[in-house]
Amino acid sequence: AKVVGTDSRTDVAVIKIEGHSLPAATLADSAKLRVGDWVLAIGGPFGLENTVTAGVISAKDRSTVGLADYENFLQTDAAINPGNSGGPLINLRGQVIGINTAIATRTGASAGVGFAIPSNMAKSIMDSLVKEGRVHRGYLGVSVQDLTPDLAESFRYQGKHGVLIGDVTKDGPAEKAGLKVGDVVVKYNGTSLNNSSQLRNTVAATAPMAPTTPTPRRKARRHAF
Repeated sequence: AKVVGTDSRTDVAVIKIEGHSLPAATLADSAKLRVGDWVLAIGGPFGLENTVTAGVISAKDRSTVGLADYENFLQTDAAINPGNSGGPLINLRGQVIGINTAIATRTGASAGVGFAIPSNMAKSIMDSLVKEGRVHRGYLGVSVQDLTPDLAESFRYQGKHGVLIGDVTKDGPAEKAGLKVGDVVVKYNGTSLNNSSQLRNTVAATAPMAPTTPTPRRKARRHAF
């Protein structure tokens, strides 16, 4: 296989295999996954090729694992061990919904907490690497932090979701759009925000110069930039 491109910030690479009539797995929409959905992990743990293990999606949007710069992992209890990395995580229709990446363990073996890169993130990275050989990420120009209950109370914000803007880069896209320090961004392109990592990942996945609509609580109006 030939390496088409790599992205170290998500730990994803694209390789090309020359050939004809090769079978290919179908990518599913990982955004439609629900906690509790059954999945299968395929790989070669401990050198045992074509091993299949079963489990469920334990959690979604894991972003504080510390494996990559941009994290949005699916968590599963399907056994993932050394040798599974890079293998597919599939749904019961045989569609790929993730790339097995790592495990949380104190022994080196599976402890029922494994992580996979969602297929939607992998596809976005793949498309960029195939078309341009590198990944171009969107840039908002803000420093953000999670909105804790204490912070929400101090800003007299009654909602439970949102991301607090702590700083705005001068002459950056956010400043030009009218966002200010102290704003609570509750939605991005219509999607509710639960934490700062989610906003960071979503902005990064947005193509540069694409119109977007972050919705701040302060002015409750929409901005495009």
